[in-house]
Amino acid sequence: MIEHAPVVLDIAGSALSADDRRRLRHPLVGGLILFARNWVDRRRLVELTAEIKEQRPDLLICVDHEGGRVQRFRTDGFTTLPPMRALGELWMNDGRRGAGSGALTATDAATAVGYVLGSELRACGVDLSYTPVLDLDHGASSVIGDRAFHRDPRVVSLLAKSVMHGLLQAGMANCGKHFPGHGHVAADSHVDIPVDRRSLKAILADDARPYEWLSTSLASVMPAHVVYPQVDRRPAGYSPRWLKEILRLQLGFTGAVFSDDLSMEGARRIDGASVTYAEAAVEALNAGCDMVLLCNQSTGDGSAVDALLAGLDETLRLGQWQPDPDSEARRLALLPQSAPLAWDELMHQPAYQHALERLP
Repeated sequence: MIEHAPVVLDIAGSALSADDRRRLRHPLVGGLILFARNWVDRRRLVELTAEIKEQRPDLLICVDHEGGRVQRFRTDGFTTLPPMRALGELWMNDGRRGAGSGALTATDAATAVGYVLGSELRACGVDLSYTPVLDLDHGASSVIGDRAFHRDPRVVSLLAKSVMHGLLQAGMANCGKHFPGHGHVAADSHVDIPVDRRSLKAILADDARPYEWLSTSLASVMPAHVVYPQVDRRPAGYSPRWLKEILRLQLGFTGAVFSDDLSMEGARRIDGASVTYAEAAVEALNAGCDMVLLCNQSTGDGSAVDALLAGLDETLRLGQWQPDPDSEARRLALLPQSAPLAWDELMHQPAYQHALERLP
């Protein structure tokens, strides 16, 4: 019996290779993340997700599908969704001195976004989208930018909760990111190691507030590959202080924690030293992550993915990390609990048609 399947990996193409099938059957693999390169058309996506589930029905099929510039599937019937900033702008269009209804219209539109996003993905066999973005729009981060709803954490929280409501209606869980906040730093953690020098008090009073206010609604969280040196010298995703003490104990979060992609530059150095993917995974798991992502390493011979799995096997044998049944339970809780509507049935569903009309 699998005690803990923490690895989320990817595949190179639009169909499973023999190596993909072998990796997906590895007992440490608990999920798969899809990218635009895995997309050909809707039929092929449905076939691919079905084949993935044939390897193991409990595998969690994920995707980064937020709307705006981060939307992996855009053609063959998929609705082009707006960036989340559009919802924040709709909120602000509230008439003179708050006499209008822009804020309430925006929350309804946000629920529509969540429902359309979740129901279309679920109709194609996808279990979870890593959304919503809870980062604040400080105007500093190009990698966040219009992915953020707003600068005000109150607006972000209510619009995010509305998106999460729509996802829930579609039978999909949610993932708030990037804890405790990526919007204040200019550097892109894909290619650099961002540093946010604010105090813990300042961060908790601003960027981290959505995590406090949504503590009963968030199903999962993804920490930032950002260093907050006044709190910990390590990036948040490798920090027991951030994940165990602050996120879980202080803010009361009880859901699953995903690492961000271990191949990003912000994840490749810990305490000033370069680390292997397996070493990074062990540090993330020991810090409080339930699952670890390794993305874009399956192309070519996929040796990096095999090295991660072999390395985790070895570190497990050496006792450098311990499987966590609670982590496995949190992973399984993210799987949809209801059957999705088939695409053709969804297209004629009144709730879906109405949600399309409410999109900004």
